[in-house]
Amino acid sequence: MTTYRNVTLSMPVKVLRQLKRIAAQRQTSLSQLVTQTLEELATREAGYMQARDRQLAWLKQAPDLGTQGVMRGSRDALHER
Repeated sequence: MTTYRNVTLSMPVKVLRQLKRIAAQRQTSLSQLVTQTLEELATREAGYMQARDRQLAWLKQAPDLGTQGVMRGSRDALHER
């Protein structure tokens, strides 16, 4: 069972009108529209954090490329044309 809690939001009147119109077009309430949008944001953010953590873990286990962590040559020399 999902528990709900009321919150108070302040937003510009113009934005509120637009959101009410969008909610009516989608045949939903403003509350449900905001909830769905914020749930999508939370899901995307969680996915980003998981992907970032996977990449950082992979970097810690990256194979040795034989440089022993030392850059040989300058950036200018590497990009010389």
